[in-house]
Amino acid sequence: MGISRYATAHWEGDLKSGKGRLDTPQSGLLEGTRYGFNSRFGDEKGTSPEELIAAAHAGCFTMALSAKLAEAGFPPTSLDSRADVDLSMEGGPQLSQIRLKVKAVVPGLDEARFRAVAEDAKQNCPVSKALSAVPVSLETEFSG
Repeated sequence: MGISRYATAHWEGDLKSGKGRLDTPQSGLLEGTRYGFNSRFGDEKGTSPEELIAAAHAGCFTMALSAKLAEAGFPPTSLDSRADVDLSMEGGPQLSQIRLKVKAVVPGLDEARFRAVAEDAKQNCPVSKALSAVPVSLETEFSG
């Protein structure tokens, strides 16, 4: 059984002065959400593809980690994750690095085993697999 989700983008104008909007009609979460050159490279209010990738990666990794910890018999009390997505302009724009950080409270588990499970989740969550061309690092903060 598979699932399919979609989002839409609308753009008007050239790259630097144009404006766009993003919608996620299925969930309604994004509705006319602004994005553009200045929200991506400047400080204008709006989102960017990198921010959306970061949100997707943080969410996917955290869900995968929760599942893997529960499968190992150590359901987490809490997991707080952050994903930083870097866009490099050298040699043309490209995603150059993703840094995942997770703070975890997992009773009964030792730090070394937690780190191994977290590395597995980092490698195998669907978003990590989709972004496999981009180097991903993992930093953990753990309490058992």
